Amino acid sequence: MTSSRNEDGILDAARECVLAVGMRRTTLTEVARRAGVSRPTVYRHWPDMRSLAADLLTRELRSLLPGDDATEGNARVRGVDRIVSTVAAVREHPLLRKILETDPELLVTYTFDRLGTSQREILEVFAAAIRDGQRDGSITGGDPEELAAMLLLVTQSAVLSARVVAERLPAERLDEQLRAMLENYLRPEPPE
Repeated sequence: MTSSRNEDGILDAARECVLAVGMRRTTLTEVARRAGVSRPTVYRHWPDMRSLAADLLTRELRSLLPGDDATEGNARVRGVDRIVSTVAAVREHPLLRKILETDPELLVTYTFDRLGTSQREILEVFAAAIRDGQRDGSITGGDPEELAAMLLLVTQSAVLSARVVAERLPAERLDEQLRAMLENYLRPEPPE
């Protein structure tokens, strides 16, 4: 089994390769060469480039998920702030930008067919934040899992489809519109 240090080195090398030539043109052989390890070392942990790419994307997205260090505002305000800043960071992430520019079809599976590891983690983060907001009264009632799924769909679109509307909705305005939409979606109904 490869050590954690080898795994990190291999993932770092894969990132460099993808940034240089795109996902489709990156090979496990080139990743091994850049990482300074043998091909069997890479193959022991990742049988193909697809599995290595999935782990690389998960690592990169995980690194962008913020903690809840904020102490100001209610859970809804803090949660919306975290979502908007994370969406902006993911949208500008060099690896995701490269994939969207050169190999967008690689994301089709995670957009239309099934949830990936990082998407499941995001759903858990969203559902936990929704529960916190429901406890403090700042987030509407409803099934936290369903609300989290809707947030994932919206935020994923704000990342993956932003280029499509960039002329009409530049990044800073997209962030403002996303914030307004999330605030309105999550805000509890006023009592009658």
